[in-house]
Amino acid sequence: MDIDVFADHRVIAGKREFRCALGPAGVVANKREGDGATPAGRFPLRRVLYRADRLAPPETGLPTAALRPDDGWCDAPGDPSYNRPVSLPYPASHERLWREDAVYDIIVILGHNDDPPVPGHGSAVFLHVARPGYTDTEGCVALALEDLKSVLAGCSPGDHLTVHAGGPG
Repeated sequence: MDIDVFADHRVIAGKREFRCALGPAGVVANKREGDGATPAGRFPLRRVLYRADRLAPPETGLPTAALRPDDGWCDAPGDPSYNRPVSLPYPASHERLWREDAVYDIIVILGHNDDPPVPGHGSAVFLHVARPGYTDTEGCVALALEDLKSVLAGCSPGDHLTVHAGGPG
């Protein structure tokens, strides 16, 4: 199942529609590190990470792994591990994946700027759990936990998430 994301904060997955949160700068064609925008494009669903201390593994056909407390993601454009997972502590700028809030209780790693990563073109763009009230992300796509679990149940290797700059055609 492919997932379509629209700039008006809607996700269509199969025949179902969901509300989502996006970056505060909207959807852009040319993503840059720290711009607060969600990148437009078609991105493969790489794998799912989840907090095993809080949730059972989500039902999905995608590769799945439990997060560890030392999991991070490098967001330093000048670092050789830019837009890659790292183990913490890590000397360069990074994002901690093991968070106190529930936002990263489930993370879907998207194939955005990863083959190979281009420094400065955006890092840590994920599909993850929305905050209460669907407040803005840093550029990710976020769904309510139950909606994310529902979407993942229909996903398998080879599926994609497509972020569209406009509404459904």
